[in-house]
Amino acid sequence: MNVKKLISNLITVLLAIILLLTLTLAISTKLSGSAPKVFGYQIMTVLSGSMEPSIHTGSIVAIKPLQDPKNLKVGDVATYKSLEKQDMLITHRIKGIKGSGSQLEYIFKGDANDATDPKPVPATNVVGQYADVTVPYVGYMLTFSKSKTGIVLLLIVPGISLIIWQIISLWRTITRLEEQKKSPESPENV
Repeated sequence: MNVKKLISNLITVLLAIILLLTLTLAISTKLSGSAPKVFGYQIMTVLSGSMEPSIHTGSIVAIKPLQDPKNLKVGDVATYKSLEKQDMLITHRIKGIKGSGSQLEYIFKGDANDATDPKPVPATNVVGQYADVTVPYVGYMLTFSKSKTGIVLLLIVPGISLIIWQIISLWRTITRLEEQKKSPESPENV
């Protein structure tokens, strides 16, 4: 009986932790309007296969915010704001560096792409450097968790399930105590 209770408590705690982490990431993403941050690193989802096999589609990657883009060198993997869509971030490898000072530009290329990105990227568009941290497939879950269906399935359903589980557990405990009270063998009835 103690093993069952231990496993039940462990599952409850695990579900609560997962629920809180998912809730925290979802809320921080919505409030900030950008990628969530963990220990100062931005967590981003890889949406394309342009960096395969180094970084797989559906992975999440940690991006270290840049203090000074001049510290980047050829071969580094960095994230930059797209020149066409400012709200789109692209993570590619630096293949070349042009200019200096306020004219500093980077030439990027995805590892799986045949050609470099169409235009050199100004240093002001580079937002971070890849921190060599990749977690495969979690990006699919994060992307799903941001959708309406994902919020319902990953936050609301587990939350309601935990509440119902605790109500049932409380009900069973109360019922058991009442039965013990009514039992003729109970010391109170003797």
